[in-house]
Amino acid sequence: MILSTTFDVPGRSIGAIVGLARGNVVRSRFIGRDIVAGFRMVIGGEVHEYTKLLAESREQALDRMMDNAKAMGADAVVGLRFETTDAAGGQATEVLAYGTAVKLA
Repeated sequence: MILSTTFDVPGRSIGAIVGLARGNVVRSRFIGRDIVAGFRMVIGGEVHEYTKLLAESREQALDRMMDNAKAMGADAVVGLRFETTDAAGGQATEVLAYGTAVKLA
């Protein structure tokens, strides 16, 4: 699966637009991680626990988007974007990956 944040694939032409490909995940925080992260926020610096959580969430959303595009018969996803939203009053975060699923010529 070819992924592109631009609206084309260099060296290839788009034969057909298949539709919107999307994948999302909602992850909640973990009390153990929150305690350690809370200490890091007091002393400053990167909060590694949340960096790891969000990186894992982005990868899972991306995998789900690619599965969705493959199910539609796409060869690539162009215009790839990520969105994040707080959910459950800030106790969880949704990560959404989306783009235009296309068949290459």
